[in-house]
Amino acid sequence: MTNTQEPQNINISSVVTAVDAVASAAADLKLYDTASHAVSNFTPIKPGQVGMYVCGATVQSSPHIGHIRAAVAFDVVRRWFERLGYKVTFVRNVTDIDDKILDKAAAAGQQWWERAYIYEREFTEAYNTLGVEPPTYEPRATGHMIDMIDLIKQIIDNGHGYVVTDENGNPTGNVYFDVASWPHYGELTHQKQTAVADAASEVADAMGPSVDNAGNDKYNPVDPADMSEDKHDPRDFALWKAPKDSDPLDARWNTPFGTGRPGWHIECSAMSHRYLKDMFDIHGGGLDLRFPHHENEMAQTRAAGYDSAARWMHSAWVTAKGEKMSKSLGNGLSVPTVLAENSAWVVRYALGSVQYRSMLEWSDQTLTEAQSAYDRVSNFIERAGAAVGGQPPREEIVSISADALPADFVAAMNDDINVSGASAAIFTAIRSGNTLLSKLADRVDSDVAKDEVRAVLVNVRAMLDTLGLDPLAEPWVSEGAAGGAGAGADSAEHTALDRLVSEQLEERAEARKAKDFARADAIRDALGAAGITIEDTPQGPTWTLK
Repeated sequence: MTNTQEPQNINISSVVTAVDAVASAAADLKLYDTASHAVSNFTPIKPGQVGMYVCGATVQSSPHIGHIRAAVAFDVVRRWFERLGYKVTFVRNVTDIDDKILDKAAAAGQQWWERAYIYEREFTEAYNTLGVEPPTYEPRATGHMIDMIDLIKQIIDNGHGYVVTDENGNPTGNVYFDVASWPHYGELTHQKQTAVADAASEVADAMGPSVDNAGNDKYNPVDPADMSEDKHDPRDFALWKAPKDSDPLDARWNTPFGTGRPGWHIECSAMSHRYLKDMFDIHGGGLDLRFPHHENEMAQTRAAGYDSAARWMHSAWVTAKGEKMSKSLGNGLSVPTVLAENSAWVVRYALGSVQYRSMLEWSDQTLTEAQSAYDRVSNFIERAGAAVGGQPPREEIVSISADALPADFVAAMNDDINVSGASAAIFTAIRSGNTLLSKLADRVDSDVAKDEVRAVLVNVRAMLDTLGLDPLAEPWVSEGAAGGAGAGADSAEHTALDRLVSEQLEERAEARKAKDFARADAIRDALGAAGITIEDTPQGPTWTLK
């Protein structure tokens, strides 16, 4: 097992951003910052570039949709930066050494590293299936032990950490951060009572852990190492932990402060610094990481002598009947279970259907609405493509700058990634496109009319692509748009329905040929009652779902 993992860009040519320069629209981007409790203008540290670090999975067991909601939320944030023309360096870590991994592996008769790798692959498959762009770098904790040890040394040397010794003065392997030595502790989660809480932070304080509510709460259990009587202050937290008697020998690393393994928080400080160097633009993660993980991470990074993230962003939870969806509460839904009953596109749409800071209530209704959205999207894209003689190529879609997109979509995305408003803009454009399609047959200037339809089609697909939902992009196009539902026209369901409706349309055409207009109208009305709209065009009748 190596102690240092060299940076490897795993995102080679997987995502091509064809926007050559930062769009003018970027000047209006506003994002929320957990530390300031305010929405403010975003200004990159380096012009034209954005550095993002988002906490990834602790790979102890299978992913559930609560995990993937955070991944989708920050994927949309990243995609908007790319659409604005920024070059994004996106880092997402993998926690592959942890108490839960060790305990669950032992209970299952597995090697701990075996279990970690099995579930790391499950998370990767879930990310890929749901269209989450691969990170630029995806470092594992076990690959960065030297980085963590060096960082802990700096914290100790700067007077902000202490080594616990035994009765003979020998290091035990336990190292703690000295919170009392760091006067800025609590600034991220506003425990200094110096900031006025807004509605979002009040929800976070009520539902998530904080410095004032640091007990063994059901959402974020305390690390057993942090319960030690060896701590100087109850607030102190573990930087390095002595091994438990049950820990395997290959889950222990030798250090100047004793044999052991890293505390929960130190890996993110070490890896964010390694891959993004000093202050970077955005640190993201789920709401439950706000405290203690991110509060502690911010403190130890700065105490080591480095700048922390310029902005902290947290995605809210997926809830079921108002309760956070999690394995510990027994209401988690695994990704494979959800995908067995719903297409991947629909699940992605549902997970990204509300703004990242809003709680997402998961229910059958959520998925029904997402399926309805897919039907409207795919019907328009299919009809518009047929009307203009083919679909615009992907290269054209990804080349569309934010400045060329509809103003209402841009305004919504610039308003702290308001995806609800962005989705409304997409469906406004689809309605406009459907109106143009309905009038296409009556237009004398048919070439001009087709150009208008094509322009709407390009905009719709580019807006969808910004949300990771263009049905003709990967992974949807390989698996069929909406993850197994074909690009509208190729799905088994659509094919069967098309065959049935086409038979009715042929019968209607025969009735009209025989001047049996009553029969023709009856067929049209029956199809209309079933939710199918018929339009007669010079090329013949077409149908769409209402």
